[in-house]
Amino acid sequence: MEEPIDLSPVPVPMRWLLSPTDWSVSEGELTIAAGPHTDLFVDPETRTKTVTAPALVAPLRGDFTLSARVRADLAATFDAGVLVLWAGPRAWAKLCLERSPQGEATIVSVVTRDVSDDCNAFTVDGDQVWLRISRFGGTFAFHASTDGNHWRLVRLFAHDDASRMEVGFIAQSPTGDGCSVAFDDIRYSPDRPADLRNGD
Repeated sequence: MEEPIDLSPVPVPMRWLLSPTDWSVSEGELTIAAGPHTDLFVDPETRTKTVTAPALVAPLRGDFTLSARVRADLAATFDAGVLVLWAGPRAWAKLCLERSPQGEATIVSVVTRDVSDDCNAFTVDGDQVWLRISRFGGTFAFHASTDGNHWRLVRLFAHDDASRMEVGFIAQSPTGDGCSVAFDDIRYSPDRPADLRNGD
């Protein structure tokens, strides 16, 4: 059995759902290396379930906001660094910095209720962005930021499994030979943003 992982400022120990090819924690930075053809997706057309991406999660209770700067080696289509919510193989959601088929770094959100609902938001320059997940009651908000200060609302949604969702970090490489992702500037709060749409 693997030892729990402490990642400040996450207030509770974290655990691996699936182990990466490599990982490290140093001075508040988490690095995850995903192997080839790793993904978290339930195809809405074929219903094919793929749960192979390494994920480090924590069982935060009640309301919270968790954010991090995400830097990913986006070499292949759909390579991504991800903040994830997890309740089970067909009950989860993720917010991604992902390489699109057009070769652009793109903010992507996926909400899965038996099958995945996949939606692109906007593109960013470079290979890094800040991502943020907030839970308040049975509702979640996904935000992204190019500077860590001004936040754009990506998605607002409810989920029947909200109360048992764990939260954490993923690296994925669905079509490639692997992807390394670094998460730093990690911030935790037991509160939600005061206003979801004004950029705070």
